[in-house]
Amino acid sequence: MRLLAVSDLHYRLPHYDWLVRAAADVDAVAIIGDLADVVSPVPMEAQVVVLQKYLARLADEARVLVTSGNHDLDGPGEHGEQVAGWLQRVDVPGVTVDGQSIDLDGTRYTLCPWWDGPISRDAIDRQLAEGRPDDGRAWTWLYHSPPAGTVLCRDGRREFPDHELAGWIDRLQPGIVLCGHIHQAPWLDDGSWHAQLGRTWVFNAGKQRSGPVPAHITIDTVARTAEWFGVYSTEQIDLGPQ
Repeated sequence: MRLLAVSDLHYRLPHYDWLVRAAADVDAVAIIGDLADVVSPVPMEAQVVVLQKYLARLADEARVLVTSGNHDLDGPGEHGEQVAGWLQRVDVPGVTVDGQSIDLDGTRYTLCPWWDGPISRDAIDRQLAEGRPDDGRAWTWLYHSPPAGTVLCRDGRREFPDHELAGWIDRLQPGIVLCGHIHQAPWLDDGSWHAQLGRTWVFNAGKQRSGPVPAHITIDTVARTAEWFGVYSTEQIDLGPQ
């Protein structure tokens, strides 16, 4: 299975257009948060309409996995903490969203929403504990913020570590975690687009505004490779045995 992973598109429509074309060449597309852009002059309500149409177009080409980031929040949920309510309401065949898990070609994918407080954080804790495969199959998470203890947190000035995610990884040991959020990490001298915590591979494709093609990662679960496209450079690594 070939999985194309991107994050932080921030309502850049040419990048969505490219993604629709690229989806025809892979089995699944993962968008790991910040589909929308809270600082865009386009109102959030209008962005949501357009984004829902893009998700439907993507689903015509490949399986689509989508999780929320901080730019996707559109108001408080029933517990009073901010949520991406619009994403929860997406009802398109072939699109899997926040809070769900799906098994594809021998791998379980668990999609974690952006959390805004202790209630939504604890919901992810339960989601991960309950979603853990009990048959030894591969397990991949989608989670917008990169974990503490990796160079994926660095933006060149400071670090933005997610200690909760690092703790969940340590406890549950998934095979792969797909992240985003920190745009600059892959291009720093002491940064990268990939890291390992124990036996878990963690990826953050990053974000660059220039060019018609967004930074992205293609993972081949059979060949056990991950290839990064970073606009001005590319790199491939071997993930080793499962």
